[in-house]
Amino acid sequence: MKIAVLGLGYVGAVAAACLADSGHEVVVVDINQTKVSQLNAGISPIMEPGLGDLIADQVSQGRLSGTSDLGAAVSRSSVTLICVGTPSGHSGDVRLADLDRVVDELGAVLRRSASWHLVMLTSTVPPGTTEQRVIPRLEEVSGKKCGRDFGVAFSPEFLREGSAIHDYQHPAKTVVGATDSRALEGAAAVFRPYAPSVTATSIAVAEMAKLTDNSWHALKVAFANEIGRFCSALGIDSQAVMDIFKADTRLNISAAYLTPGYAFGGSCLPKDLRTLVYRARQLGVEIPVLEAVLPSNRSHIDIALRAIQEFGVKQVALLGVAFKPGTDDLRESAMIELAERLLGKGYELAIHDEYVNLDRLVGANREYVTTVHPHIAPLLSDNLEVVLKDAALIIVAQANPAYAGICELAGGRLVLDLCGIARTAVPAANYRGLAW
Repeated sequence: MKIAVLGLGYVGAVAAACLADSGHEVVVVDINQTKVSQLNAGISPIMEPGLGDLIADQVSQGRLSGTSDLGAAVSRSSVTLICVGTPSGHSGDVRLADLDRVVDELGAVLRRSASWHLVMLTSTVPPGTTEQRVIPRLEEVSGKKCGRDFGVAFSPEFLREGSAIHDYQHPAKTVVGATDSRALEGAAAVFRPYAPSVTATSIAVAEMAKLTDNSWHALKVAFANEIGRFCSALGIDSQAVMDIFKADTRLNISAAYLTPGYAFGGSCLPKDLRTLVYRARQLGVEIPVLEAVLPSNRSHIDIALRAIQEFGVKQVALLGVAFKPGTDDLRESAMIELAERLLGKGYELAIHDEYVNLDRLVGANREYVTTVHPHIAPLLSDNLEVVLKDAALIIVAQANPAYAGICELAGGRLVLDLCGIARTAVPAANYRGLAW
């Protein structure tokens, strides 16, 4: 394929060299003539292990070149890859001035073109940028229609500086959001030498994927450093602690706990977080990320309550009250907290949990219900039909597989799913998720 890469920065230089190495014919466009001259001389404009040799090799083979003439580069290509910088502005929001400039120039070239063209954006942008900013501007300037005269795709890059060539040629994932099937196939063809298959999704999801990755990476660094500060104050080897932490790939380093749902609870997580935060304060150790976890969790309960109030009905069935399915443990259950707040606001509540029966509860669990939440006990039932009987709103608060088909059982009544267990590919008309 003939590909124009707009931007000779870090991502553009790596992408251009790797795409040329995979057999494509690539021309890179940049307004900085010094960078262009370096590239055409076989010299890398940025420092990255192995990139200088790769660029020199591809330039010598005639598959890679540079230019300052965007019009000439795009008109000779079937695909344009936008890799311009999107740095932070003074307000903290991203600056899109360079992106706007190249989109206008690109639109002017498309206006003069008689052939279909694929525009693919890889620059990191906020969700909605491609569909609400880039595509309308391309259509306005070109006078053409996206999906008919040209296609647009968004494919985030996941490169690590220092190993960018390896990352590009051996991607952990290749994500593409596209406006139509032709654009999706064109984008897949660009990456096919390194990625035989791509993860196809919506453009907004593809845009959000990159921000999510980097936010998670930042959170992991901050978490590890806060654990380090706490351990250091106690004379504990934090790296030994984290080596043990990282050895658990069932929960700690895994997909566990990373699906949006309802608030956490139970006998361990809230208690241990409170202990850590309290002791850190005693030691004078700052751990702002960990201090924010419990308030964030409470905010999620607040959001659930507001969602319930928006329905405007008072007869509610709450499905699942133990802090997780398959247990009768009610200690610090976020579902119990929600039930208490609903009762306090005058809701008529019926509660179902197949594993929680007051007659069978013993020990700490029974004491917790009868002393801490005595008014919850009369509302509990393990008979789903009875609980649903008079409900105008059904709240699925627990990821019990028994609740997966609740929308059908609801008979048209409203269903608010707090945990995602009732979610289907095509949501029912009476279904609403909490954070999806």
